[in-house]
Amino acid sequence: QVHLVESGGGVVQAGGSLTLACAASGRTDSTDQMGWFRQAPGQEREFVAALRGLDNRSEYKDGVKGRFTILGDMNEHKVYLQMNSLKPEDTAVYYCAAGISFYNSYNFWGQGIQVTVSS
Repeated sequence: QVHLVESGGGVVQAGGSLTLACAASGRTDSTDQMGWFRQAPGQEREFVAALRGLDNRSEYKDGVKGRFTILGDMNEHKVYLQMNSLKPEDTAVYYCAAGISFYNSYNFWGQGIQVTVSS
C-alpha cells in the first residue's frame, strides 16, 4: 500500500500562483510515476500532469501547459505542482496519484485538496 498526502491548497485570486505538494510513503518501490488530477463540482476527474519514471518525461493536460509545472524527486517520492496564472476554471479538488508508468496506471490516490481561484 502507498499512502499519499497532499498539501498547499487554498484560495487565490485569478492570475495568482499556488504550489501543491505530495509526499508518498509505504510501498513506494511498487510505483514509478506520480501525477496530479482534479475534479471540479459536477464534473469528472481529469488528468492534469504527471512525472513518468519509465522515460523520465513529464506530461500535461493541454489547458495547463505553460502555466503549470510538475516537479519531483521520484527517489524521494515527492512531487509538486507549481500553478501560475491561475484561472477561475482551475478551481477544483486536486488529487495526487501514484502508479506504474509502463501501464500508465494509477493505483493509489491521496485524499484530495481544495484549490479555489476567485475572479
